[in-house]
Amino acid sequence: MCFPISLILVILIHLMFIYLNSFPRVNCLLYLFSPQDFGEYQESYYSVQTTEGEQISQLIAGYIDIILKKKQSKDRFGLEGDEESTMLEESVSPKKSTILQQQFNRTGKVEHGSVALPAVMRSGSSGPETFNIGSMPSPQQQVMIGQMHRGHMPPLTSAQQALMGTINTSMHAVQQAQSDLNEVDNLPPLGQDMASRVWVQNKVDESKHEIHSQVDAITAGTASVVNLTAGDPVDTDYTAVGCAITTISSNLTEMSKGVKLLAALMDDEVGSGEDLLKAARTLAGAVSDLLKAVQPTSEEPRQTVLTAAGSIGQASGELLRQIGENETDERFQDVLMSLAKAVANAAAMLVLKAKNVAQVAEDMVLQNRVIAAATQCALSTSQLVACAKVVSPTISSPVCQEQLIEAGKLVDRSVENCVRACQAATDDSELLKQVSAAASVVSQALNDLLQHVRQFASRGEPIGRYDQATDTIMCVTESIFSSMGDAGEMVRQARVLAQATSDLVNAMRSDAEAEIDMDNSKKLLAAAKLLADSTARMVEAAKGAAANPENEDQQQRLREAAEGLRVATNAAAQNAIKKKIVNRLEFAAKQAAAAATQTIAASQNAAVSNKNTVAHQQLVQSCKNVADHIPQLVQGVRGSQAQAEDLSAQLALINSSQNFLQPGSKMVASAKAAVPTVSDQAAAMQLSQCAKNLATSLAELRTASQKAHEACGPMEIDSALNTVQTLRNELQDAKMAAVDGQLKPLPGETLEKCAQDLGSTSKAVGSSMAQLLTCAAQGNEHYTGVAARETAQALKTLAQAARGVSASTTDPMAAHAMLDSARDVMEGSAMLIQEAKQALVAPGDAESQQRLAQVAKAVSHSLNNCVNCLPGQKDVDVALKSIGESSKKLLVDSLPPSSKSFQEAQSELNQAAADLNQSAGEVVHATRGQSGELAAASGKFSDDFDEFLDAGIEMAGQAQVSFEDQIQVIGNLKNISMASSKLLLAAKSLSVDPGAPNAKNLLAAAARAVTESINQLITLCTQQAPGQKECDNALRELETVKGMLDNPNEPVSDLSYFDCIEGVMENSKVLGESMAGISQNAKTGDLLVFGECVGVASKALCGLTEAAAQAAYLVGISDPNSQAGHQGLVDPIQFARANQAIQMACQNLVDPASSPSQVLSAATIVAKHTSALCNACRIASSKTANPVAKRHFVQSAKEVANSTANLVKTIKALDGDFSDDNRNKCRIATAPLIEAVENLTAFASNPEFVSIPAQISMEGSRAQEPILISAKTMLESSALLIKTARSLAINPKDPPTWSVLAGHSHTVSDSIKSLITSIRDKAPGQRECDYSIDGINRCIRDIEQASLAAVSQNLATRDDISVEALQEQLTSVVQEIGHLIDPIATAARGEAAQLGHKVTQLASYFEPLILAAVGVASKMLDHQQQMTVLDQTKTLAESALQMLYAAKEGGGNPKASHTHDAITEAAQLMKEAVDDIMVTLNEAASEVGMVGGMVDAIAEAMSKLDEGTPPDPKGTFVDYQTTVVKYSKAIAVTAQEMMTKSVTNPEELGGLASQMTNDYGHLALQGRMAAVTAEPEEIGFQIRTRVQDLGHGCIFLVQKAGALQICPTDSYTKRELIECARAVTEKVSLVLSALQAGNKGTQACITAASAVSGIIADLDTTIMFATAGTLNAENNESFADHRENILKTAKALVEDTKLLVSGAASSQDKLAQAAQSSAATITQLAEVVKLGAASLGSDDPETQVVLINAIKDVAKALSDLIGATKGAASKPADDPSMYQLKGAAKVMVTNVTSLLKTVKAVEDEATRGTRALEATIECIKQELTVFQSKEIPEKTSSPEESIRMTKGITMATAKAVAAGNSCRQEDVIATANLSRKAVADMLTACKQASYHPDVSEDVRARALQFGTECTLGYLDLLEHVLLVRRTEQPFLPLAASFTRPEYAVEIYPKMPAD
Repeated sequence: MCFPISLILVILIHLMFIYLNSFPRVNCLLYLFSPQDFGEYQESYYSVQTTEGEQISQLIAGYIDIILKKKQSKDRFGLEGDEESTMLEESVSPKKSTILQQQFNRTGKVEHGSVALPAVMRSGSSGPETFNIGSMPSPQQQVMIGQMHRGHMPPLTSAQQALMGTINTSMHAVQQAQSDLNEVDNLPPLGQDMASRVWVQNKVDESKHEIHSQVDAITAGTASVVNLTAGDPVDTDYTAVGCAITTISSNLTEMSKGVKLLAALMDDEVGSGEDLLKAARTLAGAVSDLLKAVQPTSEEPRQTVLTAAGSIGQASGELLRQIGENETDERFQDVLMSLAKAVANAAAMLVLKAKNVAQVAEDMVLQNRVIAAATQCALSTSQLVACAKVVSPTISSPVCQEQLIEAGKLVDRSVENCVRACQAATDDSELLKQVSAAASVVSQALNDLLQHVRQFASRGEPIGRYDQATDTIMCVTESIFSSMGDAGEMVRQARVLAQATSDLVNAMRSDAEAEIDMDNSKKLLAAAKLLADSTARMVEAAKGAAANPENEDQQQRLREAAEGLRVATNAAAQNAIKKKIVNRLEFAAKQAAAAATQTIAASQNAAVSNKNTVAHQQLVQSCKNVADHIPQLVQGVRGSQAQAEDLSAQLALINSSQNFLQPGSKMVASAKAAVPTVSDQAAAMQLSQCAKNLATSLAELRTASQKAHEACGPMEIDSALNTVQTLRNELQDAKMAAVDGQLKPLPGETLEKCAQDLGSTSKAVGSSMAQLLTCAAQGNEHYTGVAARETAQALKTLAQAARGVSASTTDPMAAHAMLDSARDVMEGSAMLIQEAKQALVAPGDAESQQRLAQVAKAVSHSLNNCVNCLPGQKDVDVALKSIGESSKKLLVDSLPPSSKSFQEAQSELNQAAADLNQSAGEVVHATRGQSGELAAASGKFSDDFDEFLDAGIEMAGQAQVSFEDQIQVIGNLKNISMASSKLLLAAKSLSVDPGAPNAKNLLAAAARAVTESINQLITLCTQQAPGQKECDNALRELETVKGMLDNPNEPVSDLSYFDCIEGVMENSKVLGESMAGISQNAKTGDLLVFGECVGVASKALCGLTEAAAQAAYLVGISDPNSQAGHQGLVDPIQFARANQAIQMACQNLVDPASSPSQVLSAATIVAKHTSALCNACRIASSKTANPVAKRHFVQSAKEVANSTANLVKTIKALDGDFSDDNRNKCRIATAPLIEAVENLTAFASNPEFVSIPAQISMEGSRAQEPILISAKTMLESSALLIKTARSLAINPKDPPTWSVLAGHSHTVSDSIKSLITSIRDKAPGQRECDYSIDGINRCIRDIEQASLAAVSQNLATRDDISVEALQEQLTSVVQEIGHLIDPIATAARGEAAQLGHKVTQLASYFEPLILAAVGVASKMLDHQQQMTVLDQTKTLAESALQMLYAAKEGGGNPKASHTHDAITEAAQLMKEAVDDIMVTLNEAASEVGMVGGMVDAIAEAMSKLDEGTPPDPKGTFVDYQTTVVKYSKAIAVTAQEMMTKSVTNPEELGGLASQMTNDYGHLALQGRMAAVTAEPEEIGFQIRTRVQDLGHGCIFLVQKAGALQICPTDSYTKRELIECARAVTEKVSLVLSALQAGNKGTQACITAASAVSGIIADLDTTIMFATAGTLNAENNESFADHRENILKTAKALVEDTKLLVSGAASSQDKLAQAAQSSAATITQLAEVVKLGAASLGSDDPETQVVLINAIKDVAKALSDLIGATKGAASKPADDPSMYQLKGAAKVMVTNVTSLLKTVKAVEDEATRGTRALEATIECIKQELTVFQSKEIPEKTSSPEESIRMTKGITMATAKAVAAGNSCRQEDVIATANLSRKAVADMLTACKQASYHPDVSEDVRARALQFGTECTLGYLDLLEHVLLVRRTEQPFLPLAASFTRPEYAVEIYPKMPAD
């Protein structure tokens, strides 16, 4: 048995193995040992050749001596004196050395378990043997292999058990993927037309992208496993390991699907698909090996894990090579590996040096620490090399780069620990110097490696030769803009700018000389000359600014020159800048698509363990939406990369990126909502991380797409035109393939699917074309381009659907017709876009507008033809045509006489009516089936209509029918014809687009209209016994409405649930009365009243049925298992109903038979619905973020409003005179209104705007059944009752029939009662509220139990998850609960259908909330923190319980207003509970460096900058600008503090990061409003973009702060944090410069106010020097030398004041000039006044102070005036801020006048005192005005501070009395100076103390009152002193004046203490 000779020796050999792996092995003899003594390696034995054999020999011999000494001193195994530690013998063989592994003993809590251990069961050596007695058996020998007793091994922790479960699940998934990879996908035969080839190429590109992103995730997960499992198993975060393993397995599962598809599509070479499958299987096998190696129960050495990880890296690289996606340059990978091995080599040298230290260390403990540190250094280095092997093929992925950088940081930390251990172990300076040098080599090698990675992270080398210089120019010019006012900084930046432009000019000239093309050469030289000239102008301006640093004009010239240079640079290097921006967008799009793919994979993996079905459904739906957008994004990236100079490809990428943002953001929100309810911790962590990564990627994509859109210019119209022409060519190619019989459907295409796609897309095409026409008519090029782009996108979908229909149909003629009509649409659309482009040239040209309208009509006609080519549509058209032809019979002047008797004609008409009514029902039913069913039904309907029409004409031709009756019959037949046509049109529309909103209701309404019109004709034409017609009509109506109850999965009306209840009650009452009337009048024989009662009963039954169907729908969608619908931008159902109502009303208006009351009613209906439409348009325009749609909604609303106004005028005229002329005018006026409403309805039907309908679940359908059964029973029994009543009306003396009637009546009554009961019992949300209340009560009991356990110190610690993961879970679940508060309150107040969904979702979050909260508390060491978390969680649960009680009481009833206050209050309490617990969690997170929540908050704030339409601004740009500047500067200050704290106190970084997050949230909110109010729009866009850029910088800085907080000694992270902080500071300056550009005047006011504040502070300092008697003149000057200069400057300041006041109402430029001029003048005036005061000499300090106080008053007045000017800028004359401006101007003039008087009085000793008192009195009055204002002070102070300040008043009063008595000049001046300061300090302290939080309102009012009284009293005292001074009379009245301020001072201090 061999001892472990040296850990360091093993380390050295291991590192040499790593280093020498890449070099040829040579055989050499090793010192003393055979190769086997170093153990086995997987590849082969290795040898080492060295020239230092003697040194190695000494090393080993010396270390053997050390071990032997330790052996002699303490005969034991184990390290560090732990005699109780066990040794595990791993291998026993005479041929091998024995490896002894120490088992570290660790203390832990007592665990309950059985002490009985299982025995080791050994099998017999040779099977069963006989048992002999009396004899000795022969000796036996048994060799046992692999039978180790594990009874004494430590049990697995719960975290390890969870990991084992995750690994087992992952192993199954990997095995399934391996089996799936044995064969390729089976694809149907594909055609060779252009569309098929494009589909194949797109699928190949999409599959490659998905595989690449999944391989990235697999390698990153593998590297994460390697990093996470590197340390002690006890310290391992097993949840994070499980998350990484879940990521690997889920991505491998998804990757196998893509590989199978790609293998089927790859036909470039024979066997390429099989090679791909083999590479994928190899990767799966490597993953399987890794999973086996990392099992907690595995006894494999660490090298096995690293080897398996390396195999995954190699397999990944091979797989990427097979698909042609190995983007990373092989040279880059080689350099990466060589750098990693260089780190390993350097680490080996460091370990050697550490060995030397360990040899000389005398302290065994320190020696062991050196050994342990060296061991860790070697392990982390080997881990780095393994990590590099894994991620090198996918190093382009940021997550892979992050893992490699993390491994590098681990090496850096281990090196630092090694150096510290060596320094503590020895004082030998030479050895320590060697260790330090070796550590420096390791650090340098590691730095080279990380720099190499960062080079790739910055997306490769610079683009072109101009890139760096261009970047420098852009950044430096921004710095110059933001440095206005600091001439020195501007000049310094100008020098840098000049150097950069010189480099750029030289590069351009060099390129021009090398250019072969002379035109390009000339262009380059011209651009270089332009740039050189601009540089020369800038240099001259910089010289001027340097020579005159105080001259504002010179600085402005420098700024303008820099702007010109920036423009010239843009022009010269436009292509390079544009290419860089597009490349950034390509990278951002790839990362966003990859992040989305990862999130989808994580969502699918989490589906199994998600307890919340609603959240899961929402996540699945959002994943589907994103999955539909990913291919477009991938195609956009591929197209842009393949055609780098193609503008159309770049625009396609920009458009796909912008289209991806909204669904991506929704998926992030859905994923975050689902995370808390995922029970599998690893799956939840994976989903959470993926959602965060996606949010960050979307933020980058948003910024990149905006910049790219700005750079690429307005070329969207041309791009759209090219797209449409390409589509036309594809359709032409498809037509040729169809002719040859080679047109094949693409995979997934069916006839039904393509037909539905074509039908729904046709509406989108029509809507987008309407937008295009509107924008072109308005002449807006940008919005027209956007509309053209949307039109092209819709046409692309239409073309795909048309091709799919043609390829799927079996009718060649239909296929050809479809392709021809689709091609006509494309040709017409191309003409339309071309005409729109021409119309932009002359926006007001009537001829171009007319051509545009004509082309649009032609396109619309082609679109209809295309839709009519769908299967079954032609048959409906034939039926419509047949009805139209038949209806021509009604146009004859006279009807032929009937050849039949009246009874025969009547009987035939009744039969024909019944047949037609039945056919109408069949048409409705056929729309739910196949297209052939609708064709047959529509044909039968047209035949029955023809028969009915003939029967009607036959009836009208009866001799006994009068001429007037004939006219009515013909009119009714025309109405039936119109209703029949509408029915077929509605059926056609529904069959084309079954998912269209309200389509089913419109069809049902059309069927009812047919029935009603038939009933009207029957009533007119038939002569039956009274009451018979009414009964027949009622039966037909009931038959029609019965269909409502078949499957109520759409709303049938606008009724709410509670309206339905009221409707049922009212109609049941009416029905009861009418049924009684039917029975009574049948008995008495009053058949006329009997008929009326039947009609009333029929209407009541229809109302009951409609209310029951609507209630059933609401009950169905309110079930929690149903999928709730989502409100769209508009409600198409509302638009369709309004359209229908307006058309019917207009028909009534122009109907000659309409009475005045009917006309008035129709006018009311028109006004009501048009008003509703206009209001809906207004709301939609405010909500949409689409600028084109916004404009179109506004324009449509104007058209509707104008046409309504014109119609109302004609209605008024008609109401005064019902003449034919007025009626004709009214008819003409209805046409524009109907057209405008139809156009608006068509536009609103765009799928982009519509709501997502609810999906009723099986449980919801079951909940509907009681209502539907009751309603159906009611209808059936009512129909039987009416039939029975009809027979009784003829024969009322039949007793059995009366008995039957009574039975039916009883059944109807019972069914109605059952209906009412069912509706009330199924009240939406009530049952869910009860369940949720019970669930939260259980949670409250659980949290109370946990609190009791915590109080008794018995709260069990959760060891299955880390505290970081628990905190993140708790934070996410609290955030999601907070997001639900407002939706629940809204639902409880008026949306009953949503209440059940929201409360169920809320209740589902409380179980994970309690688990996470208890888990977090169990991990806390501080008892008080434990109780805080548990108490706040309980408070949140109790507030939620109160919210549920209030919501249940409200029930979603908008009329239950008495419950609304309670709902609002409960919601507010719940919000406060959420805020409290979030504050606690954020503080805890910031303390430990968890910044995930902060990053999410910043990303969310960034996303809201562009989200929807911002709210209406409540302030001006100036208001928002001021706030943004405040928060921007706060962020810059915080960034600077973070730089400082990173070195001094890293533990404080969390708080600073939290502060930065809060500041950015406020900044983003205010920045959005500043961007909205900025003019022009370009400035607003710039502000928004730069605020987003600042957000990116804040995210990076916060992330680095968190990383440094976790590891404060990480030098690399410190450097990165400092770089990020500098970047944030630069981005803040860019935000400020954008704000300055947005409003130069107000920004100049802000700058000037800041400058004046500095002057006031300087004057305060000067007063201190003067008071101390140290303010002296430098030369022998007199005040006279300065007096004129002071007076002249003061007059100049007065002129500046006038300009400043007038500038508020003028332009920003003038305001800026006035502000800058006034700031410069006050600066000059302060200087000359200070010089004048100094010239008075220090012998007269009081006069000096008087003079300086005078200029200080002027400066303060100017500061107030500048603030008032800033507030009044751009405001109307009657705005309150204008009055404030006038008041500030008056004060300014007063103070300047006072200054002038003071200057004149300085040389007149007789008036000095008087002047000083006058100035003081005026100053105190101004201070009192400020004190009495309503403005709240910025800070507060304690009442004690206020009391202390009153002592100054006492002293000043005494001084004033003394001055009044002495009348001495110096006493009066001193009194004036002292009084000014004492009163000002007292007023400030008083107001600050009054607004202290502990001061009540009453005490505040009294304190302010006494402060005022004190000041007024003191003013009276000074007035008396002034009077004495002027009159020089005795000071007799002074006693009264003295007592008043003293009294106030005595009373006042007592008040705050109350």
